[in-house]
Amino acid sequence: MEKKNIYKALAKFQQEVPVIHKGTKGYGYSYADLPAIFEVINPLLSKHGLGFTQLLGDAQITTVLFHFASGEEIESTMTIPDNVQLKGMNDFQVMGSAITYYRRYSLSAMLGLVTDKDVDAGGEQVTPPAPKTPTPKAPTKKDIENAIASLKKAKDLKGLKDEWLKLSKALQDNKEVLAVKDKMKGEVS
Repeated sequence: MEKKNIYKALAKFQQEVPVIHKGTKGYGYSYADLPAIFEVINPLLSKHGLGFTQLLGDAQITTVLFHFASGEEIESTMTIPDNVQLKGMNDFQVMGSAITYYRRYSLSAMLGLVTDKDVDAGGEQVTPPAPKTPTPKAPTKKDIENAIASLKKAKDLKGLKDEWLKLSKALQDNKEVLAVKDKMKGEVS
């Protein structure tokens, strides 16, 4: 069945429907609840010859948008997860919450509604702070003297190399150490 009438009516509806954001608070976000959505969309749907129903069955919700005059329909089905637990709610309350949630989002998706603040598109997504890297402590004059003495005590080239690597690894990101390394290179040569 061709669906040009329903899509034409839906496009006209979408041109008129405003952003529906009433500020109901969720977990870290706000959104428009179902009554707020219905209050805005029902008169506009009727104006454009559209209606909808949402059917429940087999842990699914099927949203059907229909066009009165032509009988054309658009249908979308979402599965409602059954393994959700919410603090302080029994199984029936959790299911009722899930049904309401999926009704709101499936209807919003089908009609192209904006019913919550889009934090992803607005650049408001929170990124975790970068792990702190410890700031290397500046070596004391005594540390530098001990490092030079350790290098001088090396009995052979392998011992010198081992001591040099230990010193380099322990203090590699410190600018003062880089200056000491340059100084030691001159003394070792």
